[in-house]
Amino acid sequence: MIRITELALPLDYSFETLRQAILIRLALPADSLIDFALFKRSYDARRKNSAISFICIVDITVRDESAVLLRLAGDRHVGIAPDMSYHPVAQASSQLKERPLIVGLGPCGLFAALLLAQMGFRPIVLERGREVRRRTKDTWALWQKNTLTPESNVQFGEGGAGLFSDGKLYSQIKDPKFYGRKVLHEFVRAGAPPEILHVSKPHIGTFRLTGVVSKMREEIISLGGEVRFESKVTDLLIEAGQLEGVLLENGETLRSRHVVLAPGHSSRDTLRMLQRRGVHLEAKPFAIGFRIEHPQSLIDVARLGRFAGHPELGAADYKLVHHARNGRSVYSFCMCPGGTVVAATSEPGRVVTNGMSQYSRNERNANAGIVVGINPEPDFPGDPLAGLVLQEELESRAYLLGGSDYCAPAQLVGDFLRGVGSTQLGEIKPSYTPGVRLGDLSQLLPGYATEAIREALPAFGRQIRAFNRHDAVLTGVESRTSSPVRITRDAELLQSLNVRGLYPCGEGAGYAGGILSAGVDGIKVAEAVAKSLS
Repeated sequence: MIRITELALPLDYSFETLRQAILIRLALPADSLIDFALFKRSYDARRKNSAISFICIVDITVRDESAVLLRLAGDRHVGIAPDMSYHPVAQASSQLKERPLIVGLGPCGLFAALLLAQMGFRPIVLERGREVRRRTKDTWALWQKNTLTPESNVQFGEGGAGLFSDGKLYSQIKDPKFYGRKVLHEFVRAGAPPEILHVSKPHIGTFRLTGVVSKMREEIISLGGEVRFESKVTDLLIEAGQLEGVLLENGETLRSRHVVLAPGHSSRDTLRMLQRRGVHLEAKPFAIGFRIEHPQSLIDVARLGRFAGHPELGAADYKLVHHARNGRSVYSFCMCPGGTVVAATSEPGRVVTNGMSQYSRNERNANAGIVVGINPEPDFPGDPLAGLVLQEELESRAYLLGGSDYCAPAQLVGDFLRGVGSTQLGEIKPSYTPGVRLGDLSQLLPGYATEAIREALPAFGRQIRAFNRHDAVLTGVESRTSSPVRITRDAELLQSLNVRGLYPCGEGAGYAGGILSAGVDGIKVAEAVAKSLS
């Protein structure tokens, strides 16, 4: 198969337009082209007021491929397409003596369990939360009735924290074995839109993702796996540095010398249990800040110019970064076009914000985290859980500033920049439910973070016109951008540095930063477990 890169197409291209572009690009007669498929499609908006075009990567099958490649040997945009198909590394014996345990059914645990099931290892999945449909009802109870269920919410339950988000499926990780392609293919097999295989920034959206996740769980079970909900792991059974099993909250003991630990970034009780057990942990960077909301139309015009609203382009996004004079980096995080700001706490007496979009991305506002980087050195040297404690302090403070009923504290950007509390909203209406209470967000973050964000917002306004408009809304606190802790593991075996048989993985263990990278990490760990069991 031949791959063409940097193939430009108009926004209104058709199947025939693409076919003709391939024939012209390769100087082929029509009968030489057997088949073709889009591999990747992005758009170039640098000339947004004159022309925007799609830039495509296309895989094609032609007659006499070797002759075509020889003729175009000097063309750096034409070559052989790599083999991206997935090849299992092992197959379980029919006399399987031990079943691996998977702790957590977020995207990492889901893919670890799915791959192990596909290889015949019949994994047992232990998820502290509830199945996806009950979990959705529990989450809506917080958003609509101010009622929190600590073990079933935005953070805990089938699908993990990524379920209630934009469903973004892109990452900047290195992926030489194309595991990301396996992740996308499995999502499509389970009902995700096929376009996620070729658009540059694929997403599924929360409500569609719930059905995809439940379908994948059904496959795990059909292949001999087992999924147990409301099964919280509270302790590890360790003997002479070897993991022997886990203890559940209900007192049950499950024995296994192969345990995949994919706890999610909000399993703070699990991290504290690991520290008590002497499992090697280290602090890692994370970020804190606010959610910011603008009209989506403002972002569309700023990014797409006269092409704003074009149906083939959809809602525009952005990515911003500013290096403040105090040495802090401020950047946009988890940008959600046409979405909403959501209540994302998992603990009583705390307020956490996150962003979410549906597949259509047609809500009135755009939102993103505007966050400040936190580093173990020099911010909290020595204690691997110090960042976790900081998160808890900020979330408790946000709860109090919001009125102690899970409403969130908020402030207009103009008032935040002037250092005065807000008392009245402007044209932009915040989307956070249960609701917001206006005030002064400078009371929420550490001084260095407030200082850095105040410097960054006008700088962002020079990149996106009116980004720092007076009535843009800030809502706090954005504190769970990623885990502040890494459960350290061996680079080759993927096991804990000091507990054999424990395979830390995913975002909660400090090895991923989103649905796609977590899924990829789940595949890597599943392969490591399969090789050890074979």
